[in-house]
Amino acid sequence: MILVDTTIVSVANPSIMQGLDTTMVATLWATSAYLLAYAVPLLITGRLGDRFGPRRMYLLGLSIFTLSSLACGLSGSIELLILARVMQGLGASLMTPQTMAVITRIFAPRERGSAMAVWGVTAGVATLVGPILGGFLLDAWGWEWIFFINVPVGVLAFVLAMRFVPKLPTSAHRFDWLGVILSAVGMFLVVFGIQEGQSYDWGVIWGPISVWGMIITGVAILVLFVVWQRVQRGEPLIPLQIFRDRNFSVGSAVIVTVGFSVTGMSLPLMFYLQLVRGQTPTQSALMMVPMAVLSIALARPVGLLIDRRDPRRIPIIGLLIVAAGLVGYVLLAKPDTPIWMLLIPSAILGVGNAFMWGPMASLTTFSLDPELAGAGSGVYNTSRQVGAVLGSAAMAMLMDSRITALLGEQAAASAGHAAGGGVAALPEPLREGFATAMMQSIMMPMSVILIGAFIAIWFAPRPARTGEIKLPNTVSVD
Repeated sequence: MILVDTTIVSVANPSIMQGLDTTMVATLWATSAYLLAYAVPLLITGRLGDRFGPRRMYLLGLSIFTLSSLACGLSGSIELLILARVMQGLGASLMTPQTMAVITRIFAPRERGSAMAVWGVTAGVATLVGPILGGFLLDAWGWEWIFFINVPVGVLAFVLAMRFVPKLPTSAHRFDWLGVILSAVGMFLVVFGIQEGQSYDWGVIWGPISVWGMIITGVAILVLFVVWQRVQRGEPLIPLQIFRDRNFSVGSAVIVTVGFSVTGMSLPLMFYLQLVRGQTPTQSALMMVPMAVLSIALARPVGLLIDRRDPRRIPIIGLLIVAAGLVGYVLLAKPDTPIWMLLIPSAILGVGNAFMWGPMASLTTFSLDPELAGAGSGVYNTSRQVGAVLGSAAMAMLMDSRITALLGEQAAASAGHAAGGGVAALPEPLREGFATAMMQSIMMPMSVILIGAFIAIWFAPRPARTGEIKLPNTVSVD
């Protein structure tokens, strides 16, 4: 639900704009508000799971997410919808780190591969399910149901979590409030600046406040946050010793490139399918079905492979296969290519996803101490989300520049108007140049994923012997 809701609203934006009688800018804030509220607190909410118990924080986040989903569907104005989306993002932020932390703590390291494979593939394909599910719900019942659908799922998930998710011992942490403030403010400034930079042409937002000023200030505050984590005498929000674990540091760097590439590649691909090939949002999302099906089908076999063999080369293979799938799109995505041939790179990406997400998560968290599972999960998920924001912003700039370079400013404006107005396809004279611009744009996430594959070379082998997880001296507050 969390990751589906990062993309599901994009399909419904025109319907929301019409139904609530509002502007496109205000409607886009329904997505931006969710992503900000989701990404900014992840470092903090991971640590909350260590302090108060992952089960308790998961159930709290699930309750907030489910109730705010109901509020989203009932919203009678865009202001209420944006407010409800903020609460939905906060609920998602409370839940996400706990899922990875629970897996880390209840499975012995050498039995964790299968579980992490399922977790990783779920994260990988969920963003693709959003447009598919959104298109079906929108056509059948209206935009409100993209939010209402979360309510029965949330209720069922709450019952199942109460029944099956164990209460885990907690460490008696003292909370680093200065660290909370510094990390939240720094993350907000950086994420907001990157996410909204294109909207303000990377210039002035208001008065003396500029996009680059926000980003630079945010980075400076995050540097100050790291320094504070190092010098403070109490208990830091993010224990820096987790970065002494080579695999955790490598995995956190690689997941940035993955978040960047997976988010970035979907934008030009969807524009190509809809504006060059004339497909509806639902039809274009269905072109991703081979990717989702193969990712899920291969999750279990890849998970067993992780548990039985040294898995450090598996994510490299996955990253290279994903790059190969993107090369397939660059070569095949022409105005006259038979549409069925575009299912081939989708299938290649599905294989790559299966070999990428789960093995990376398993390797990254393999040696983490159980009492640091929440902090590690928060850092890992924050890294992925920051990569996604960077990928989205960079892709928007690149797409705009390539369209302008190949078609000229007037034609680029015409293409942008067609995209915003939901036109079935571009005029024939524009299709060749637009397709070329989109495929040139895909070369950026392809290059970034190759950088990720290079970084993944530095994964260290797992220890030869690993015993059962030893829980620290803890106090249960669940």
